[in-house]
Amino acid sequence: MYNPKPTSRLLLFTVILLVSLTLLTTKVVSESPTADEDIEGIEELIALDEEAEDLEQNPDGISRESKDNKPSGGAAEVLSKAQRIVLELNSDSAKRFIDENEYVMVLGYAPWCARSADLMPRFAEAATALKELGSSLLMAKLDAERHPKAASTLGIKGFPTLLLFVNGTSQSCSGGFTSEEIVIWARKKTGVPVIRIRSVPKANEFLKKHSTFVVGLFENFKGPEYDEFVKAATSENEIQFIETSNPEVVKVLFPDAKPAKPFLGLTKSEPERYTAYEDPLSVDGILQFLDNNKFPLIIVLTELNSAKVYASTKKLQVYLFAEADDLKKLTESLQEVARKFKSKIMLVLVDIKEDNLAKPFLTLFGLEESEDIAVIAFDYSSSSKYLLESDPTPVKIEEFCSGLFQGILSPFYKSQPIPDNKDTNILTVVGKTFDDLVLRSPKNILLEVYTPWCINCETISKQVEKLAKHFKGLENLVFARIDASENEHPKLQVEEYPMLLFYTSKDKQNPIKFSTKSSSKELAALINKYLKTQDDVSKDEL
Repeated sequence: MYNPKPTSRLLLFTVILLVSLTLLTTKVVSESPTADEDIEGIEELIALDEEAEDLEQNPDGISRESKDNKPSGGAAEVLSKAQRIVLELNSDSAKRFIDENEYVMVLGYAPWCARSADLMPRFAEAATALKELGSSLLMAKLDAERHPKAASTLGIKGFPTLLLFVNGTSQSCSGGFTSEEIVIWARKKTGVPVIRIRSVPKANEFLKKHSTFVVGLFENFKGPEYDEFVKAATSENEIQFIETSNPEVVKVLFPDAKPAKPFLGLTKSEPERYTAYEDPLSVDGILQFLDNNKFPLIIVLTELNSAKVYASTKKLQVYLFAEADDLKKLTESLQEVARKFKSKIMLVLVDIKEDNLAKPFLTLFGLEESEDIAVIAFDYSSSSKYLLESDPTPVKIEEFCSGLFQGILSPFYKSQPIPDNKDTNILTVVGKTFDDLVLRSPKNILLEVYTPWCINCETISKQVEKLAKHFKGLENLVFARIDASENEHPKLQVEEYPMLLFYTSKDKQNPIKFSTKSSSKELAALINKYLKTQDDVSKDEL
């Protein structure tokens, strides 16, 4: 079975992913233009719940809206309709209701949470769509602030939380969070991984609601290849699978097809709209095909799709940062570049004004304050990062992508400007001077590795300053420090902050790590010990 392996991440890039995942698990991202636009909607829905509780209590403790009490207006009609479908759970009914039903999807929310407001209309739309499709899945919601004990019992820890319970066992929603994505994910997890379409009218009706899907053509719906198709449909959580035995249906859903049974193709709403699968049908092959082709040629990064982008198994990724207007121009001019590297490199555009999305990346390159167009790249197979240091024209970007794919780019290492180290007891080392001041120096080097935000670094810095004064005048011993949050070097592997590394004059490739818990006196003794082993001049201990 195809199972993408986690890609290797740079230390700081891991922070990006963790932040992104935290946002998705504790604050589900929506597609709404602004969260404030939906606050009124959720308050109206909650008000309906409370009114329904007062007017009508079911014997099982689950409240429903009175059919005669319908709000007016388009949005209110959606909410009213959904209110008849989405059940409101409480402390008394939540666990019992889940235990008594095979499939239950629960939205845990808080009335004050903007993200809850963002997700609620989509959840309601999904509930309506599932009802119309005849799904046996029951949709429910729980005010986790009002019923904290029930929320804790169900495993709701943040707002909003979307959980599917199958025979009482929960799993977090791992699909998208639009109404369509919720429906697709829920149907796949409740035993309906494939939709069967037999006629052209049904195919046309399907096209009105869906733009991204997989279509499979089979003589009859059985056999080894069909079994692989169904297994792939069950494993893939985000894309709807369609099956048919009618070539005319395929012509509607995939006009570019020259269908021979069996046939499989991916349709999406992008310039590369139709992509046919050409290998033998297998679960691994189909899933790899979708992983290579499901994204647009050029992806515009948003909070909604960021987790999917970060989780992609594509090891080569190029990111372009610019203002919104420039992004539009780049999208048009880079289509051909993206087409040349399709299935090889993921090309991503990021609005430089979106701090949550752009700044974590730009910080890795020391560009967090820059407002210029920036082009960077990652090769996660080697944990390397790269920076385009020439003008970001389409030609230069294509050359950059080509170099990345061929593995001939020089990795980028962040460095502060070269400082003036004249008349100082402790040298300041930066990325650009690490080779000259540490690795190529004929002297013994005690290097302090720190970062400004490290609480324990200040104590070590004072110890190093004390040692530097004590050993002042010793020609073959140099004290130095480097801010590893702003400076990088391939030979500097930072495991923790602070670090004390002793580079002997005879072996610069294998520094000796001193304990940062040692006293100044103990550190002085260690320095003397290693100096003596090289027949160097020693000094008395402190």
